[in-house]
Amino acid sequence: MSLKRGLAAVALLLALAACWDYPQSSLEPKTDFAESIHYLYVLIFWITLAILVVVWGILGYILVRFRDRPGAPRPKQIRGHLGMEIAWTVVPAIIVVAIAIPTIQTVFRTQRAPGPDILIVDVIGHRFWWEFRYPDGVVTANDLHLPVGVPVTLRMRSADVIHSFWVPMLGGKRDLNPRVAQPPQAEGEGAFNYLHFTVREPGLYRGQCAEYCGGSHALMGVRVVAQSPFEFQAWKTDWRGPGVDSAAAGGGGAARIELGRRTFQGAACVACHAVQGTPAQGMIGPNLTLFGQRATVAGWLENDPDNLVRWITSPRSVKPGARMPGIAEPGGNFPPTNLSEEQVRAVAEYLYSLGRAPDGAL
Repeated sequence: MSLKRGLAAVALLLALAACWDYPQSSLEPKTDFAESIHYLYVLIFWITLAILVVVWGILGYILVRFRDRPGAPRPKQIRGHLGMEIAWTVVPAIIVVAIAIPTIQTVFRTQRAPGPDILIVDVIGHRFWWEFRYPDGVVTANDLHLPVGVPVTLRMRSADVIHSFWVPMLGGKRDLNPRVAQPPQAEGEGAFNYLHFTVREPGLYRGQCAEYCGGSHALMGVRVVAQSPFEFQAWKTDWRGPGVDSAAAGGGGAARIELGRRTFQGAACVACHAVQGTPAQGMIGPNLTLFGQRATVAGWLENDPDNLVRWITSPRSVKPGARMPGIAEPGGNFPPTNLSEEQVRAVAEYLYSLGRAPDGAL
């Protein structure tokens, strides 16, 4: 391959890479915290780029100017040069200080807790899903709803192993640590890690567990729903509602959804899961209130009845290491559910209907 074709191939690959609309990019900050980190990143990028240009420029000049030529005399040997030695000590020191000062300022600025009028959300990492607890009792999983323009503090810990919460567009990642050697009732500051920020604009922001935590670590996704304060309050009001599904509100498929509701509440599902306004009040697994409004099943599959059937039938085939039992496989401390195919489909449609209008809309 000629040099010209090689350069053309590299340019084509770079152009294709630039066209990728990657949803987890730290180059599009959406919070004050993320903007501080982005500013520091850009500053260091330009400093290092300037260093690269200078170093490679000098290197290129030396290679050309002092290249070996036929018959050229032996170059002068330099045993020491005080000025150069001072320069290559002082200049790097100045560069390090120039990077260290804004870095330290950013660290302290992003660690500073906001004022008293803040929303504190407890973030609990589980293998392999996220739990979010709001001050007024609202609990959800994998979808984190936040109001735009309101200072937020995420108070984070783990229920099992070390996890790491990272939504690139919202800011830097934070480790979630289990409360080792502390009694269950201990809620001391040492048990938590914190993230402080204010979301600047509405949108859907994708994130990921950034600390290897087991076989389904790569499937431990999180979605942040940033919405206006009015929409956020409306969402919380819906959550506190009576748990009405689309069939109860007069939607189609009412008979099958009713079968799913009875099956769900009569099976082992209620030992682990909760649905607000119903007898299901389990606390081991994810809270399923308004489940039909969530984007994903198991944190990564598109939320639709077919994928719900896959999940209910065999959770570990969808998410290895999941503790939920399937129709023919035990999970955690529970035996197989032994549900029929009709019951599985009915439960899937019941869950999908939660939080949806009679026509299936959100």
